[in-house]
Amino acid sequence: MSGITSYTFPSVTYPSPLAGYENAAALPDEKDEDGKSYKNPQTGILSGAYEKFPEPLDNGRRGGFDIHIYYFPQNPQQTLYATQLWQRIRLEFPELRIYKIWDRPIGPHAMAMFEVNLFTPAQFGAFIPWLAVWRGPLSALVHPNTTEPGLSEAEKGLRNHTEQAIWLGERVPVDGSMFRKVEVPVEEKGERPILG
Repeated sequence: MSGITSYTFPSVTYPSPLAGYENAAALPDEKDEDGKSYKNPQTGILSGAYEKFPEPLDNGRRGGFDIHIYYFPQNPQQTLYATQLWQRIRLEFPELRIYKIWDRPIGPHAMAMFEVNLFTPAQFGAFIPWLAVWRGPLSALVHPNTTEPGLSEAEKGLRNHTEQAIWLGERVPVDGSMFRKVEVPVEEKGERPILG
């Protein structure tokens, strides 16, 4: 596809997943009744991730995740399915923010699509399994919105749409060069650019 470029990501340091658990007791090797899964020590306290997205995910106005649902506009069956899915989402999940159906590629998205935003782990937990069942022949990009200090909007956008992306269905190319054009913070511009 013309205009689609591969990018090498800047060197990123990932903190240890065990940060904060350095002094935890050793995990037992005991198995559950099924003989396959492990018994985990119960604390009686649920992870805070059930209530709030972990940092650096955006818990603010932008939302923690965007979902882009893609279709081929020249395919009448996919166009009809995408339109009906868009309507169903608005009816079943009126609390979610949903944007118009684009009938052509827009921003970094190489196909026609529409976008849904998720603001809470509860919305994510309800909508993503539902979408796995109801997306039909369509592909969906599920990407985080991060608030990583020290990274430009372009760097965050590129990482969120590629390196940190989750896919339902077939992967669709994303034009990473579009993120090189966005260096003005959204707050200063007063509007949200069509990036995803």
